[in-house]
Amino acid sequence: MLQRFFIFCSGADTDLLEQCSPGERTKYAGIGATVFFTAVMATIAASYALYTVFDTYYTAIFFGVIWGLLIFNLDRFIVSTIKKSDNFFDELIQASPRIALAIIIAIVIAKPLELKIFEKEINQVLLEEKNTMTLENQNQLALQYTPSIEALNGEIATLKQEVVDKETEVNALYETYIAEAEGRKGTEIIGKGPVYKEKREKHDAELTALQQLRADNAARIEAAEAQIAQLSDQYQTRVADTQPVIDGFDGLMARVNALGKLPWLPSFFIFLLFLAIETSPIFAKLLSPKGAYDLKLAEQEGAVKTWVTQQKTQREVLVTTDREVNNRVYADIAEEQELYDYKRKKARELMQMQADAFYKKQKSVL
Repeated sequence: MLQRFFIFCSGADTDLLEQCSPGERTKYAGIGATVFFTAVMATIAASYALYTVFDTYYTAIFFGVIWGLLIFNLDRFIVSTIKKSDNFFDELIQASPRIALAIIIAIVIAKPLELKIFEKEINQVLLEEKNTMTLENQNQLALQYTPSIEALNGEIATLKQEVVDKETEVNALYETYIAEAEGRKGTEIIGKGPVYKEKREKHDAELTALQQLRADNAARIEAAEAQIAQLSDQYQTRVADTQPVIDGFDGLMARVNALGKLPWLPSFFIFLLFLAIETSPIFAKLLSPKGAYDLKLAEQEGAVKTWVTQQKTQREVLVTTDREVNNRVYADIAEEQELYDYKRKKARELMQMQADAFYKKQKSVL
C-alpha cells in the first residue's frame, strides 16, 4: 500500500510498473518518497513563514498545506516528464529547465526553515536593531522639543540671574548705609544723619523692588517650568506611541534581512541540503540506467505515435481520393443534356418570381 502511494507520487504509470520487476517498482517508489517528503518540508517551511506574517496557526497551516500541494504537483510533474534516452547529454539538456525550477523551489523551501533554525540568532540581531531604532527614534523626536525646552531653560536662568543681580545691588546699598551709620565710609561721621537717611531710603526702595521682582520672576519661572513639563509629557507620549511600531519590527522581511547579517556559510550549507533533496529525484532518474519501465513506456508511446501517424495518413488519402471521385462525378454530370434542361427551367422560374416580386413592391410604393 505504501509502495503504491510512493509510486503514485513519482508520477509513473502504475499499470506499466505492475508488469515490471520488483526492483523497478522499488526504484520509482524511492523517487516518489523523495517527492513526497520534499512536499512535506515545503509545507512546514511555508507554514512557518506564513505564521510570521499572519500570526495565526490556522491561516498559516491552511496556506502552508496549499503551498505543499503545489510543490508536490510541480515535483511530480518534473520527475514524470523526464524521459530516458540513449544519450545522457540529451537527457541533461531535456532536464535543464526542470533543474533550474528545482533550484528555485529549493531556495523557496530552504529560506523559511533557515529562519526557524537560526531563530535565536535572528532575534538577537533584531533586538540590537530595535534598540538602535529606539535610540534613533528618541533622538529624532527630541529634536522637535529640545529647542523649545532649551529656550525656556534659558529664560528661567535669565530670570534667576535678574534676581541674583538685584539681590547683589540691594546688599551693596545695605552695606553702604550701614557703613555711613558707623562712620566707615561716606561722610565718616558716626550716627544716623541726613546722608544715612537718604541711603537708607534708597535701599528700602530697592528692597521693595527686589521683592516685587522675586514675585514676578517666580511666577514667570513657574509658567516656564509648566511649559517644560508639558513639552516633556508630549515627548514621552510620542515616544510611547511610536514604540509599538519598533517593537513589531519582526516580520518576514525583517527576519530575512537579519538572516543576511549572519555568517553566510551555515545558511549556504542548509540551502545545499535542500537543493540536494529537491534535485535528487531528477538526478536519480538521469543517472539510473534505462529499465524495463522505460522500455515499456517508450514502446507504448511509440505505438500510439505510429497509430496516430497511420490515422493521419489514412485521412489524407481518404480526402484526396474523395476529391478525385467528386471531380470525375461532377465532370460526367456536367455533360448531360437532361440536367442542363432541368436547371434552365428552374432558373427561368426563379427569374419570373423575382420579376413578379419587384413589380408588386413598386406598385405598393406608388
